[in-house]
Amino acid sequence: MPANRPVTEEPRLLVTRPPRRRLRRALALALPVPVIGLVLLVAGGNLLLPLRQVVTIEAKMASKRDFFQDPEVERLLMKHGFRVHITSMGSREIANQDVDGYDVVFPSGQPAADLIARERAEANRPALLYRPFVSPIVLATYRNYAEALEDHGIAKPQQGSGDRPMYYTLEMTPFVNLTRQGKRWKDIGIERHGVRNSNKILAQTSDICESNSAGTYLGLVAFVENENDAPNDEREAAAVAEDIKPLLVEQGLPGSERAETYLSPDGQSIAPISVIYEHQFLAHQIRHQAQEGSTDDERVLLYPSTRFVTEPQLVALTDDGARLGELVSEDPELQHRAMELGFRARNTNSGTSGDTAGDELVDFLTERHIPVPTTSSNDTRAVLPPLPLLEQMIKTVGDCPDRKDDAK
Repeated sequence: MPANRPVTEEPRLLVTRPPRRRLRRALALALPVPVIGLVLLVAGGNLLLPLRQVVTIEAKMASKRDFFQDPEVERLLMKHGFRVHITSMGSREIANQDVDGYDVVFPSGQPAADLIARERAEANRPALLYRPFVSPIVLATYRNYAEALEDHGIAKPQQGSGDRPMYYTLEMTPFVNLTRQGKRWKDIGIERHGVRNSNKILAQTSDICESNSAGTYLGLVAFVENENDAPNDEREAAAVAEDIKPLLVEQGLPGSERAETYLSPDGQSIAPISVIYEHQFLAHQIRHQAQEGSTDDERVLLYPSTRFVTEPQLVALTDDGARLGELVSEDPELQHRAMELGFRARNTNSGTSGDTAGDELVDFLTERHIPVPTTSSNDTRAVLPPLPLLEQMIKTVGDCPDRKDDAK
């Protein structure tokens, strides 16, 4: 080769690695769809979910559907192979309609569950009962109304509740007397607390013909009016029902919607005092603390000095329903989640009697700077009338139609 001839370099092929994002995309396009799904399931830790048979539970539920509609509860149930399809209605409505075709029904209190269990037993189709958690009946109000009642010694802050208490004890006899006398909020000086209200003083309930909370409050008022004794025969029950009928207001709302009204921005102008469940109030405070960094200081609870321990009962009508009832009653994760939603879960040492909050619930609320409710050992323990008499009183006070025939 001549010495003066230029030297030509061999061409070089430069190989570069595509960015990781582009590589993943290319692989995804190249892989079959089932393989992609497997990769995503492994990455998400849900590999076994598609391989597990998912059982859809058909359920009728009242206010305790709050628990089953929680996204975390839905996830935990799915992990165990359950999906719950809910038909919503009031507790007595559940008891007074046909339950064929359902796996579980979950009225919010014992009377409606007892009605269902009794009728199933008479038809030789027994049902299993589960009590996964407790949520006492409370009267939810606003600070200015509680302070007006406090001025007259009718509401008293719970012990150790500080300058701005969240929980009060409501003396039931003088409160019922205010209602009986037709007293209005202006008569007890509500204007001194920045509110103008000429409406009568009473506790607004949901539909007595449909709701457990309303029926339970009826039983509470009847107990107080009957000199701290439950009516024990038909004649006495009928007389007490007629006597207290003017003291109770039917709003035509399911129990959960009564809570939604109370928690709405316009709740104070609609109903200054509403009968709801404790878990609905605590769940609101837990959410408010998480979102706003503080509790809702203007909403407070009145705990009746004469009180019931309400135990909602999940009624299992099928084998799948029984499996669900056992799961929500025994599974530690579901029981813990119930506590996080404001319930007094039975298997987490969280106040299973319904009287006081247990250690775990106390710790949970305290860690989030939410006051812990307590009740006094001096409070009177009320007793509901026997089931047939309570049904008779509810029908009298609410002018309730017999819906059994309509449902057939």
